[in-house]
Amino acid sequence: MSHEILANWNGVEMPLSEVTVSALDRGFLFGDGVYEVLRVYKGQPFLEAEHLERFRRSLDKISIVCQVDRLIERMQMTLENSGVTEGMIYMQVTRGAAPRTHRFPSGDVPPNELIYVEPMEVDHYAEAREQGAAVITVPDLRWKRCDIKSINLLANCMAAQQAAEQGCIEALLVNADGTVTEGSHTSVFGVRDGHVLTSPLSPSILPGITRGLVTRLAGRCGIPLHETSFSAEEIPQLDELFLTGTTAEVVPLIRVDGNLVNDGHPGPITRRLQRAYQEFVAESLSI
Repeated sequence: MSHEILANWNGVEMPLSEVTVSALDRGFLFGDGVYEVLRVYKGQPFLEAEHLERFRRSLDKISIVCQVDRLIERMQMTLENSGVTEGMIYMQVTRGAAPRTHRFPSGDVPPNELIYVEPMEVDHYAEAREQGAAVITVPDLRWKRCDIKSINLLANCMAAQQAAEQGCIEALLVNADGTVTEGSHTSVFGVRDGHVLTSPLSPSILPGITRGLVTRLAGRCGIPLHETSFSAEEIPQLDELFLTGTTAEVVPLIRVDGNLVNDGHPGPITRRLQRAYQEFVAESLSI
């Protein structure tokens, strides 16, 4: 049964539906802000330290001054008061509300800080994890600092919409040189000859928190992993393909642009990493 989503807006708890934002908020006008999403299992934020470290880094890279420790306290309080045990935490900080001008506002403009905790009543990726999923490839139209988790996601939204219109779970983004960078909201891995491949960290991709965990899990499983890009043209030569994300976890991909990946079934290495992921969740949260 659904219930009102609990939010914390600049330190005040209220239903998310009652949060109001100034029309001059720079996030609203320019996408001038950053965000973070954490998965909640059994009432506990998963990989909290890693997510918050990336959040601090994103804030620093766009020069937003925010008392992150205070924000963390609010996040923990909002999660506790929400009563959510399975869900997600959304955190967003913008540069605040100021007269509209492209340069940063002068003077002491406080950031606008939003947190909300949403229950996951339906796991939209459950079927895809079990059976495998279809994706499309689209040109990567994003800006050149994708390592910053900016709220300005228009190119990502356009790519995700293209995928949805074709009945696909995700869009893989392809650079002008043909390299697959990542998904519109996920990280992408290929498997060839028993070796896992994924794009190296750079300004061209987001340093995915689940991506980082899966690279470590591959090491624990004894699976060779190389931070090496592959091209869209190489996908037909891959043995397996999968994506990772905070809510997606580990999802096998079995079809790209209408063509089967290998035999069209989730592969053994993807399955091993799925099991390793679930085991890690259980270990880290003492479930």
